[in-house]
Amino acid sequence: MWTDTHAHLDAPEFGPDHGLALAARAEAALRGVTRCVIPAVLRSNFDTVRALAHRLDDAYALGIHPLFVPQASEDDLRALDEALTAHRDDPRLVAVGEIGLDHFVPALNTPAARERQTYFYRAQLRLARRHRLPVILHVRRSADTLLKHLRELPPAGGIAHAFNGSAQQAQAFVDLGFRLGFGGAVTFEPARQLRRLARELPLSALVLETDAPDIPPQWLYRTAAERAAGAAQGLNTPAELPRIGAAVAALRGMDAAALAAATSANARAALPRLAALDATP
Repeated sequence: MWTDTHAHLDAPEFGPDHGLALAARAEAALRGVTRCVIPAVLRSNFDTVRALAHRLDDAYALGIHPLFVPQASEDDLRALDEALTAHRDDPRLVAVGEIGLDHFVPALNTPAARERQTYFYRAQLRLARRHRLPVILHVRRSADTLLKHLRELPPAGGIAHAFNGSAQQAQAFVDLGFRLGFGGAVTFEPARQLRRLARELPLSALVLETDAPDIPPQWLYRTAAERAAGAAQGLNTPAELPRIGAAVAALRGMDAAALAAATSANARAALPRLAALDATP
């Protein structure tokens, strides 16, 4: 059975009442996806992801995404601390996330923007340590900087979401107790380095994710030219995870069911509260 360690089921693409998320989650369950983790990205969706996780029998994380740091404030960090305290006994709260650094988006890549991102990242690492929770990291051309701060403020492990770095960076995350998230990007044949990592990294390092509705797999992706010509890009949902997993299993030359079992066990190791949830009848 599969575990989707990263799915933004509260995103606008799933409708204002999350109706599409409910339908997609039901389809995913029929395909063997037993659990999803729904990360928050800003203060205003803390309650939404928590309610949705309870409604869908899933898990959630609370944090401030680096893309939303420009409009975030100290009050938001206080609100995060308060939410982590208020829901500390909620077994569905499994991590602080999605947090991290983005050194790809131009508006976030100025010296001032990088400094602000770093401030919020370190503040949230401290909160994760205080609340004894792992973290779910946004890693976009920022692996070395993320690692530097993880060594200074080590949390209780976690997941490097949508990992796309070098083998050396991958090993550095693993050495710090992290698992690496692989999703739709690994299904593209031109992604040779990423596919090599998916094939050659120790199986114990891998978890699977969709990042729904983002990072669609190859069979859903449409180029800008195709979209301009009227082709619709399919909606990426947790229901795509088994097919993504099958692609990773093929790269590794192993049975898809064995990969599902191994990566779900890895998810429980990275996010220990998942284990208690999965053990509940």
